[in-house]
Amino acid sequence: MKNIKIRDLILLAFFADIGFVSKRVIAPFANVFTDFLRVPGGIGTAFSLMFIVIGTYLIQRKGSATVMSLVQCILAMSLGMTGAMGMLSVIGYIMPGIIIDIMIILCLGCHTSMPLSMILANAAGSVAAALTANFIVFRLRGAVLALYLLIGLISGGICGLLATVIYNRIKSLYKTV
Repeated sequence: MKNIKIRDLILLAFFADIGFVSKRVIAPFANVFTDFLRVPGGIGTAFSLMFIVIGTYLIQRKGSATVMSLVQCILAMSLGMTGAMGMLSVIGYIMPGIIIDIMIILCLGCHTSMPLSMILANAAGSVAAALTANFIVFRLRGAVLALYLLIGLISGGICGLLATVIYNRIKSLYKTV
């Protein structure tokens, strides 16, 4: 990330922080739904990844999502909010960021429309987070794992769609600053 502007770094930190905090705010409400289905979750993660996708599209630098995921990881570790993953939460935070970066690069290479690209990136990041959490903590199998991944995919897609709406509203503000 050579020659990155200070305002871009501040924006990366802002979206990483807002994603981190938003997960803590929305998770209790989302858990009502996932507890009913008897799966671990995934909706709060999809919502928090939405801010990483928005920040990546605003900055337009390769690796932005991974950097924001790393910032979230550092926040979680320093605040002791690692949950059941413990020290392995480093993988749990960084893997979705890497997948989001890869998806955005692939979508740009295929000339995918921006809204579809954001939906796909958020959905893929959410599924990556679910798979990572399953590998490290849950060890779900069969239909329960399929349901868990499906919830991650659907909530990731919906939050990706919401990300396009938010991005379209704030992109002109960012360009003028």
